[in-house]
Amino acid sequence: MANHEHTEHTGAMKAYIIGFLLSIILTIIPLFLVLNHMMSKTPLTVSILIAAVLQFAIQLFFFMHIREGDKPRYNAMALILGLVFAVTLVFGSIWIMEFNSVVQ
Repeated sequence: MANHEHTEHTGAMKAYIIGFLLSIILTIIPLFLVLNHMMSKTPLTVSILIAAVLQFAIQLFFFMHIREGDKPRYNAMALILGLVFAVTLVFGSIWIMEFNSVVQ
């Protein structure tokens, strides 16, 4: 029984280290791009957003254990629904603000 717990603990520690290293890499890449002025504004913004989304996914899977639990499918579906609401709210707000600036 102790051996099973040790194997489980080692596997979790390995996942945490991999998630941590990937998160660090996905933080350093946009920082490097910004500090060295390697791209113009639009591609730089897109690359930062892509790195942020990837880092969000990595943190969900490696640190928040979204795949684990009694019903991991329901966890993922609830997360996707929340993301749809958030994206709709953000882009809807941006669209309304743009429309408001055109009208005035």
